[in-house]
Amino acid sequence: MAAGTSATDPRWSVEHHHGDAAVLHGLDIPDHPRRTVRIMHLSRRALVLGSTQSVAIVDSAAVAEQGVDVVVRRSGGGAVLLDPGSSLWVEVVVPRDDAWWDDDVHRSFAWVGDTWARALGQLGFDAVVHRGPLQRSPASASVCFAGLGPGEVTVAGAKAVGISQRRTRAGARFQCVLPLAGGPPASAVVDLLVEPTAADERATRRRHLDAAVASLAVTPDAVIAAFLAALPS
Repeated sequence: MAAGTSATDPRWSVEHHHGDAAVLHGLDIPDHPRRTVRIMHLSRRALVLGSTQSVAIVDSAAVAEQGVDVVVRRSGGGAVLLDPGSSLWVEVVVPRDDAWWDDDVHRSFAWVGDTWARALGQLGFDAVVHRGPLQRSPASASVCFAGLGPGEVTVAGAKAVGISQRRTRAGARFQCVLPLAGGPPASAVVDLLVEPTAADERATRRRHLDAAVASLAVTPDAVIAAFLAALPS
């Protein structure tokens, strides 16, 4: 791990963390956090479940065959399939006494989404932050990218940035994932879950996910640089 201040804004510390999903999710929020951006470098493919999900929803034979780790994160939401080569995983930690802390959980996502929208705008994408309540779909209870939550970002109507949040007495940890072009299709997560069992329902869910998720044709380094430049003061 290498840590330091952002060249763009010295009020933000930037850390690079390397490891599998279990190691990276295990970092959590320090007892006395400061404003920090964490760039997560994933070593293995992983199916990451939300804090309220059971591993019973996972097709154990499929994850074993594909060599996919199964991890339960401590923030909410549905399952996310992370791929080392095409899933850009960036986190933001803010202390509870920070200007960007908000006691309203739903409203607190807005500034993170705005930062991503500014960053993607610098790269030529017409990014839109979702301001309303959670938009559900038949698959959103089980798959994160099948729904659209407050503060999440779309490009051309498709979800480009998924955000979940963990809060403690010390601060908030926003976990952000951007699918990039060149990786598995969004529908690949369907093959790792046991439901739905009917073939036609699974096919419908695959089509929905592939249409609902944006895989951006941009390099991770370009997105990270734009995000750091877009951070608020």
